[in-house]
Amino acid sequence: MSTQSEPLRSRRSEVWGDFKAAFRGTHEEDYTEGPVGRAILLLAVPMVLETVMESVFAVVDIFFVSRIGPSAVATVALTESMLTLIYTVALGLSIGVAATVSRRIGEKNTDGAARAAVQSIVLGIAIAAVLAVLGVVFAEQLLGLMGGSEATVKEYSGYTRIMLGGNVTVLLLFLINAAFRGAGDAAIAMRVLWASNAINIVLDPTLIFGLGPFPALGIEGAAIATNIGRGTAVLMQFYLLTRGDGRLAIAARHVKILPSLMWRLVRLSGTGMFQIFISMASWIGLIRILAGFGDEVLAGYAVAIRVIIFALFPSWGMSNAAATMVGQALGAGKPERAESAVWIAGFYNMIFLGVTGAIYVVFAPTIIGWFTTDAIPLQTGVMGLRIVSAGFPFFAYGMVLTQSFNGAGDTWTPTVINLFCFWLFELPFAYALAHFLRFGPNGVFIAMALSFSMLAVVSGVVFKRGHWKTKVV
Repeated sequence: MSTQSEPLRSRRSEVWGDFKAAFRGTHEEDYTEGPVGRAILLLAVPMVLETVMESVFAVVDIFFVSRIGPSAVATVALTESMLTLIYTVALGLSIGVAATVSRRIGEKNTDGAARAAVQSIVLGIAIAAVLAVLGVVFAEQLLGLMGGSEATVKEYSGYTRIMLGGNVTVLLLFLINAAFRGAGDAAIAMRVLWASNAINIVLDPTLIFGLGPFPALGIEGAAIATNIGRGTAVLMQFYLLTRGDGRLAIAARHVKILPSLMWRLVRLSGTGMFQIFISMASWIGLIRILAGFGDEVLAGYAVAIRVIIFALFPSWGMSNAAATMVGQALGAGKPERAESAVWIAGFYNMIFLGVTGAIYVVFAPTIIGWFTTDAIPLQTGVMGLRIVSAGFPFFAYGMVLTQSFNGAGDTWTPTVINLFCFWLFELPFAYALAHFLRFGPNGVFIAMALSFSMLAVVSGVVFKRGHWKTKVV
């Protein structure tokens, strides 16, 4: 008995050691060598923990704002639908920088990785400046355009103005963390985001309700807390980038504008931005459909989506791990290793989201009840959480496959798939179900779950063809 259990104990000790190494971070690990499962574990653990904190922030933020009232929650939902443009730019640029950095790291070209990171940061700052001016000047008009009531626009537009005006913190936080992840320094990205969201979680109730010596700023306090948290994290990122002891280190010789490299990033990221825009714009379209049912329905949707994001963010961590593995393996000339990593990560992700989805379906009334007890928001939130969660197992694979295309630098393939699944199917179907077939808000949630499933099936078929293996970055 003891002889048989010895290998099991040894294996458990080895796995536990890998978990600790993943959490601490290791600069010596070569993700293009050794067991694929272990490499995914070392990358995925900090990436998942990074995104867990982001999902915690999303839930905590809406928890405190919901204490102000349904109109405040609706304002958050409408503002975030506008912030999707900024997230589109941030995530699009992140796709380009992560793919380029991971490929250069796989080639053992650390200077090339640093130069790519610098060019992406310059692009991000320039774009953020333009978006900030537009957001500050036209905040009220934008909030009204998205369907906000006259009272909502008058009372809560300050939140929208602050969030749009401080968008540079979002862009740089996303971009630099993408560079860290592409380089394999996932533990650094994790710690930075933890610091950002920990600050926000502490400041949220402090500034919203005026705890201690601080004034009660209401919903604007939530926006200020978010920007302070993210801004502090960005300062940490710059320090870690220039310290010089990580996989990705920026020195004075890297800080220069390189038009040819910047243009390659623009082309790669431009497609990535369009890809993310397709996905994000579909969320805007869904919110616009739901806005016709009133602020209370929007409030229920906002709560349900935050809870859903709580599950999806960790899944993005697993997807990002697969993307990093793909980029580095292709850079090292090992396409079979890249493909194996994708299927393993997809299976892990399916298990996680499948279990989470089942929990959401069973305990939806309790979970949504933590955030609102108003009848209509509660009913909307419960049905939305249950219906969308039913599509989680499919979406788990779809997320990994989509990010893996991006990790290979093949950004056009997931762009076309997103266009088909979200714009040509999800939005028309959601409107038809909600209005023509009189499913109401539930029609929107049904369309979301079905589009998730379609995304996974189409992505899987295209991925098996293998054209992504020959993409040059």
